[in-house]
Amino acid sequence: MNAGRILATVALVAGAAGAASAQTSTQVVTFQVTAINQIAFVGSPSLLVNTATAGSNPTSASDASASWGVTTNQSNAKVTASINTNMPAGLTLSVALGAPAGTTSIGNSLSTVAVDLVTGITKLAQAGLGVTYTLDATPAAGVVASTTRTVTYTITGGT
Repeated sequence: MNAGRILATVALVAGAAGAASAQTSTQVVTFQVTAINQIAFVGSPSLLVNTATAGSNPTSASDASASWGVTTNQSNAKVTASINTNMPAGLTLSVALGAPAGTTSIGNSLSTVAVDLVTGITKLAQAGLGVTYTLDATPAAGVVASTTRTVTYTITGGT
């Protein structure tokens, strides 16, 4: 019996020591989200003006095969665009971007000076938005061999 009491006492002391050894600790976690303004374009639009009605300017060519996407965590961001070289005389290249939810899309002709295309972009992520390019020609354009222009799109963050 004496040995049984000793074992019971040792077990009780060991159990109490185990409960007394528990502890807690804290850690401070630092986090941050910076401004995110990303756009991407997909597709290879091609425009060909090759018809006209007698007495009228050549028929405009349009291509809506491209798409674009945007992600921003800011308010009132906007997308602008410009081309690397102005269009030849008698030709106008325009683009209209599909508007993400809650924004305003402004179709505009392109030049080397950036123009607004979409304004009021606020905290969203959307992809698969339409892009429509239009090429207008006047007879003054004459015959223009196949050539390219690089369109540079820029998203400018808001607040």
